[in-house]
Amino acid sequence: MISRLFLVSLLASTLTQAQQPAPPADHTHAVEIPGLKKELFAGITEADFLKLSDKPKTVKITLVATYSAANYGMNFNGYSHGKAIFTIPKDWTIEVAFINPSPIPHSAIVVEKDTTKKLQMGEPYFDGAGVPKPEVGLSLTKAEFSFVADETGEFALACGFPAHAINGHWLALNISDTAKAPTLQLGDNPAVEAK
Repeated sequence: MISRLFLVSLLASTLTQAQQPAPPADHTHAVEIPGLKKELFAGITEADFLKLSDKPKTVKITLVATYSAANYGMNFNGYSHGKAIFTIPKDWTIEVAFINPSPIPHSAIVVEKDTTKKLQMGEPYFDGAGVPKPEVGLSLTKAEFSFVADETGEFALACGFPAHAINGHWLALNISDTAKAPTLQLGDNPAVEAK
């Protein structure tokens, strides 16, 4: 009898929990990711994610892996699943500053957008468009790479560590022959031009 009461109570509790609304699907959460070396990205704000360089036709992108707890820490700058969209004019040079403050390995590599559906990313689409050994990843460090976006299309700035991109650890990178200036759209906000 006690076992039966326990099971009924457990079932009722489970059903009640299943009917609770899910937490909001925004890109920030109060949950802390353990082991973050926060000094690696201290002071970096949305204004730093995309900036014009002093060099002509050159833009700087800052990517912080595990910027927040969103998507279980598998995010860049707090966004995942392509919810942040960089649009860069064709033939511009893109300089990427990659930061991983987490002890969990992450990396950054530019691939065709459809490649994010694969377990492994392979080689970068553009020459030089990724950190060294993206399949191994980096922990608690910074790295830089640059490349010329000499082809138009829909690409992704993805984590090259196996299975991370397929789980949403990527942002959209569109190379456009009609864009006049680099822009960044974060979530549902309007796209903002690089300054």
